[in-house]
Amino acid sequence: MSTDRTVNSFSWKRVILKGLLLFLIIDLLFSLLMPLSALGKISAYNLILPGRLRLPYGEKPDQAYNFSLFNLDAMFASHELAASDKPDDEFRVFLIGDSSVWGYLLKPENTLTEYINAAKLKVSDGRIVHAYNLGYPTMSLAKDLLILSYAMRYQPDAIIWLLTLESFPVSKQLDSPIVQNNPKDVLELIKQYSLNLNQQHKKFVIPNFLGSTLVGQRRALADIIRLQLYGVMWAATGIDQYYPDSFDPPQENLTNDESFHGLLPPNLVSSDLSIDLLSAGNTMADGVPLIFVNEPIYLSHGENSDIRYNFFYPRWAYDQYRQLFEEFCQINGFQCLDEWDLVSPNEFTNSAIHMSPLGTQKLASQIEDALQSLHKP
Repeated sequence: MSTDRTVNSFSWKRVILKGLLLFLIIDLLFSLLMPLSALGKISAYNLILPGRLRLPYGEKPDQAYNFSLFNLDAMFASHELAASDKPDDEFRVFLIGDSSVWGYLLKPENTLTEYINAAKLKVSDGRIVHAYNLGYPTMSLAKDLLILSYAMRYQPDAIIWLLTLESFPVSKQLDSPIVQNNPKDVLELIKQYSLNLNQQHKKFVIPNFLGSTLVGQRRALADIIRLQLYGVMWAATGIDQYYPDSFDPPQENLTNDESFHGLLPPNLVSSDLSIDLLSAGNTMADGVPLIFVNEPIYLSHGENSDIRYNFFYPRWAYDQYRQLFEEFCQINGFQCLDEWDLVSPNEFTNSAIHMSPLGTQKLASQIEDALQSLHKP
């Protein structure tokens, strides 16, 4: 009897030991192979589920059926852009930029891209314009360049890069979480285009050996799975962000502070801004028409509005930014639109850059004109 107990005990120990050994082997292989990129490309979107109209982003997944993750492969695999090969009759346009392009507080049908698509534009050779929303919240040109670098594999025919001064300070470029969590890709961009960015940035998320194992990457793996699960509710409802019942409008009465990210009047110079990233974007486009658009901002008429345009911008800094932007476009022969005052103050929602559907439609109309000017018969 005791012999049977000893055998059974020994058998269970062997099972546990083999299980642990197998887990360690899998964990080691995961660290060596680093398969998250390949796993991110396996998606229920565009196969079982429709592709999303904008890149995944959000902080309340239970209400938005959407959330932020940092795996670019998974993000793009969930997007409508990955649905199929490029149709022969499609003139493919990418819009990149900040949360105003993504469409914060806007329903999917009220975004810039959907207004452009609703116009049913055709270029001179008969191809139909289809705009894709590749905007992503957070304000950083490095973030935009990172997204554009991935998107170029999808063969754009034109690129619209929407900009605002808050995305330009050198000190802000590496602060976006999606930039910090894709250090390999960002470092390659810095090297390839000789960008004036800190390659030793302390906030780059570079996992050590343990952090690259299956255990260390369990959150990233779970995010890929969660993105598929939330896609079911998104497909059923069309909801992809949280819409609050109310929100505060842009700040009307402002402080008399004239500083901008530690910079003081009277002069803003190009070295204060990461303008070189725009040149990198043009090089990356490699002949694909690229239009830079200085997007509309909220113009306060309240207290200290003679000192500041809005919460973000003292007048001196923004005025000189516009001048630098114009000179940059002229010197390089880039096509640029300056739409800074296009939209009236009452057509902004909760910030100095987020527009209402009407304001967004007005900007879309300007972009439509620019697109048609690219291919006049």
